[in-house]
Amino acid sequence: MALGDILNKKVDIVEGISFHLDKFVFACLIIGGTWLIIKLLRKMITKPNFIADKISMKRQTTIFLLTKYFIWFFSIIISLTVLGINITTVMLGSTALLVGLGLGLQHIFTDLVSGLFLLFEGALKIGDVIEVDGVIGKVMEINLRSCELKTRDDVMIIVPNSKFLSEKVVNWSHGSEQVRFTVEVGVAYGSDVDKVFECLEASMDANDQISKSPKPLVHFVGFGDSSLQFHMLFWSPNTFRIEAVKSNLRRDVYKRLSENGLAIPFPQRDIHIKGIEQIVDFKEKGMEN
Repeated sequence: MALGDILNKKVDIVEGISFHLDKFVFACLIIGGTWLIIKLLRKMITKPNFIADKISMKRQTTIFLLTKYFIWFFSIIISLTVLGINITTVMLGSTALLVGLGLGLQHIFTDLVSGLFLLFEGALKIGDVIEVDGVIGKVMEINLRSCELKTRDDVMIIVPNSKFLSEKVVNWSHGSEQVRFTVEVGVAYGSDVDKVFECLEASMDANDQISKSPKPLVHFVGFGDSSLQFHMLFWSPNTFRIEAVKSNLRRDVYKRLSENGLAIPFPQRDIHIKGIEQIVDFKEKGMEN
């Protein structure tokens, strides 16, 4: 049997549904070609080249995912058309199926729709440091149904995409590579305020995780119950590991204050017990008698 006869052979899958072998091979080639195009597209968008250099790092994955989903959608539609399958009938049947499934799988569909909104809006990107549902983490993957976050404890958690649309989300990386943070410091009354300013500013200047622009600031914010209150205001690009940055800063501040004879006080309270003076006087008079 010649190759042309084999390719023109009609294959019956089930009763009423059949296709020619050559059309099946052509559909397979379309799917295979789509897979190769996706691989090439990923390299063009994510690898250093003329195209990738024109796109910010955080938007590269978002653009790739959107493009990939569109290409696969049209590739599947074309493949079904080549096989002779009526797309209109499939769409109507799929609509009825989706309506039926939606009643039982509405949360999953909500997550899928939310994923599309996230990809189109670009409000969430790979590498962003966010806070959602009380958890702070770095966005590692954005999928249609969920996102993968890595917490500061290096624990991977999966968050449904609907969380990002229905709840308040703090994006520490949105619009800027660095964020301002505050560290509070209290020193004992009677301390040299100018010397305190010098110590706090020197600590921030010595920390390589603190940005030099904008310039770090020290504010004298008030008089506490037991101490003079100061705020150290600084910007840092290391938003994900900022607690470690603050820890190192506090350690350096304590060392500099100690070296300059500036004490960090602990709370003190004077307690007066009503009537204690009369009891003491009574006992002293009794001992004299």
